[in-house]
Amino acid sequence: MSPVSEFRVALPAAREAAFAWHAAPGALERLSPPWRAVRVRRRTGGLADGAQVTLEGGFPVGRWTAEHFGTEPPVRFRDRQVAGPFARWEHLHEFVPAPGDASACTLIDRIEWQLPAAPFSAFAHGFVQQELQALFAWRHRVLARDLTELATAPPLPRVVAVTGASGLIGSALAAYLGTQGCTVRRFVRRAARDAHEIAWDPARGTLDPAALADVDAVVHLAGAGIADARWTEARKRELVESRIASTRTLVRALVEARGACRVLVSASAVGVYGDRGDAPLEDASPPGRGFLADLALAWEDAAAPAARAGLRVAHPRIGIVLWPQGGALAPMLPLFAFGAGGPLGSGRQWWSWVTLHDLLGMLRFALVTPALSGPFAAVAPQTARMGELAHALGRVLRRPSLLPAPAFALRLLLGREMADGMLLASQRLRPAVLERLGFAYRDPQLEPALRALL
Repeated sequence: MSPVSEFRVALPAAREAAFAWHAAPGALERLSPPWRAVRVRRRTGGLADGAQVTLEGGFPVGRWTAEHFGTEPPVRFRDRQVAGPFARWEHLHEFVPAPGDASACTLIDRIEWQLPAAPFSAFAHGFVQQELQALFAWRHRVLARDLTELATAPPLPRVVAVTGASGLIGSALAAYLGTQGCTVRRFVRRAARDAHEIAWDPARGTLDPAALADVDAVVHLAGAGIADARWTEARKRELVESRIASTRTLVRALVEARGACRVLVSASAVGVYGDRGDAPLEDASPPGRGFLADLALAWEDAAAPAARAGLRVAHPRIGIVLWPQGGALAPMLPLFAFGAGGPLGSGRQWWSWVTLHDLLGMLRFALVTPALSGPFAAVAPQTARMGELAHALGRVLRRPSLLPAPAFALRLLLGREMADGMLLASQRLRPAVLERLGFAYRDPQLEPALRALL
């Protein structure tokens, strides 16, 4: 007999809304747990019978193709493995109305699975059960909160365009906005393949204003990765030019288009504050010194013509992003997994961090909050010293976190300017603007956030 695993969650939405959320673009990406690097390689047909999706990586392993069948909107849909690691896999998603409450329902996830007829031990079955429990705990947590936002938050603009949509933040944002009910258009540096893409070449300053005629808002995230390469003089020029040129190209087209767009959310970074030691900082604190401070200020200034033309322009000054597949956590996790992790430098520098999910929520908040304009701190309400983060990570992973990386070693590895600007700088930043406007955090505390992510 095949093992059966069943998981239930009460959802704050009618079953019609919960079913529609699952059918929206980006739903599968939203439900993929961050500790598994799952990539959607191919999909066809949404939730229609016969539609297929191919995943790569993550749980269990390798490439996995599933096919939908037995779809009965808004009651249930099923999927079964077509190719993959299981001998059998069938997953029922059933939406049951809550008795006496038309605005709520229960989602039942029921999985019948069987491992190949190889000499798998009881450990293998136990491992699958453990993975499924963790997977659906994550999925249900994300789903319940997303449905709450969909029901209670102000509606998003109808069409939102995203630059940098292939990056960590941009790709996650596109999936999130898709499940929140708006149409997402991605900027691409090639010919557009369909109506969901906008072609541009920021290096040459080319973007057809007509392509923005039906865009209601833009989230601008494009720019070369700060930590992707050592800061040579050539690399620093690339970091500057990729941000300034792309912002100027975008803003010029928005102003010329004179279309529907009324909101521009243009990214910045907490590096604007420089290295400030233990000094308490807020959104409006004066900028600091150094390459990152100068870069962030120039990046923000490049969007000024949009504000002068009447657009509401907001600059999220993004903190240190915590996410297992990118940001600050990705390079740290292998060291900690082998028991070789620890504080960077003295460990006393303040890291103003934010989880990716809260950052996406902040970007959504900026899109729909008329009172939010200008720079704001996109960070968690409780900043932490780097050493505190390292020790919390060790506790979550059940590994020692006592091997520091001395400042001199980091400077040798990365160069003094990069090490001092990125890893050893201290910003004790309070998100006063978000607090005043009532932003609701998913992950306000460090250690619980790390446990959820890992």
